[in-house]
Amino acid sequence: MNALAETSGLVIVDKPAGMTSHDVVSKLRRAFSTRKVGHAGTLDPMATGVLVVGIERGTRFLAHLVATTKAYDATIRLGAATTTDDAEGEVISQTNASGLDHLEILREIGHLTGDIMQKPTKVSAIKIDGRRAHELVRAGAEVDIPARPVTISLFEVLDFRVDGEFYNLDVRVHCSSGTYIRALARDLGAALQVGGHLTALRRTEVGPFKLDDAIPLADLQENARLSLTLDEALTRSYPILEITEEQGVDLSMGKWLEPRGLKGVHAAVTPSGHAIALVEEKGKRLATVFVARPNTL
Repeated sequence: MNALAETSGLVIVDKPAGMTSHDVVSKLRRAFSTRKVGHAGTLDPMATGVLVVGIERGTRFLAHLVATTKAYDATIRLGAATTTDDAEGEVISQTNASGLDHLEILREIGHLTGDIMQKPTKVSAIKIDGRRAHELVRAGAEVDIPARPVTISLFEVLDFRVDGEFYNLDVRVHCSSGTYIRALARDLGAALQVGGHLTALRRTEVGPFKLDDAIPLADLQENARLSLTLDEALTRSYPILEITEEQGVDLSMGKWLEPRGLKGVHAAVTPSGHAIALVEEKGKRLATVFVARPNTL
């Protein structure tokens, strides 16, 4: 098999605070000496934790990385609302929250759990008429992003502290992709009529990738290495379909195989352990969705 496939894969970065996801990509381009670096699932500059980055052909796999669930540890400050729904924005309202009842907080958290409609934070990367929402806001435009369905499968309070007039909550959230944790803080504060925003955010999981897989950015700059090869990334992300070496050659050339009654996308893996492609049944064909090891390389 080709050498490029052996140097392609994913890096699970433990992103430090204070830099954008694009900043991380720029540093890894230098560390890996390649322009072919991209990321999935943007993290705000304030946030830390799991950022999935593709290297070489791993960048093409990112489009097929279906990370339907994510997990976060966060700190919510009740008692103030900000322009960005986090600590980086300007305070727009402040109310003494020190006397909040803990049971009332838990009751409102219950209303923000399960399948809900969430209005994304205005300062987000969502595009409106071709421009990012945060760009429009910073240009002084009024932005109204429609609410969208999200699923909050866990919204758990780990600790709570009264700090002067503020009420701080350490929380753990498991949610569907597309959920804004800042918006949860905003909506919880609004429901309690005291305002709320996020003061800390750490992403602990993106689909099958967890903090245990993550490597600090500074470590990667000193010793650039993959967290998972392309073979490992495909088999971690999708159920495995065992194929013969001959069938692997066919798939690498873009040919299709006979259907097997499969549901959904599978990683086609040869006896030698090479994940050749992602495949899916389409009518009377078992066809490739993404070829990880194309014969043309």
